[in-house]
Amino acid sequence: MSSFNTLNDLPKSARSKVLPVLQDRLSDAVDLHYQAKQAHWNVKGPSFMHLHELLDKVAAAAEEHVDLIAERIVQLGGVADGTVRSAAKGSSLAEYPKGIADGMDHCAALAKALASFGKHIRAAIDTSASVNDADTADLFTGVSRETDKYLWFVEAHLHAKN
Repeated sequence: MSSFNTLNDLPKSARSKVLPVLQDRLSDAVDLHYQAKQAHWNVKGPSFMHLHELLDKVAAAAEEHVDLIAERIVQLGGVADGTVRSAAKGSSLAEYPKGIADGMDHCAALAKALASFGKHIRAAIDTSASVNDADTADLFTGVSRETDKYLWFVEAHLHAKN
């Protein structure tokens, strides 16, 4: 990973461990943003308007996560690689299903993406904390908290079906 000199006093050994984690989660966040937009654009069904708006909020939250994570990479002297092509290569999220339209199908697919993203974010909290990078751990904690909130909102639609 490319890096620049910085006066940030986080030890270089800690930065060298946390920067790749930040980059991996940046790829996931870019992917999550566009998966939520895919759902937002293509959702159909009786709950269209509510889901359309909810899915746009999920996408907006993911876009905020992209910005926070990318900026943290640069703060630590790294180079944020947030292009769609890089994200596609680097994302740990499963491919979003093509051709779905039903609101519940989009909720199920997006719930899986949010859960996977949350799992990787929580691992990133642990990695950041293990190298005493409290600021990055705190950033990831905020991302985790918001991801869990939107997973709850999306899953609520799935539970209503039962």
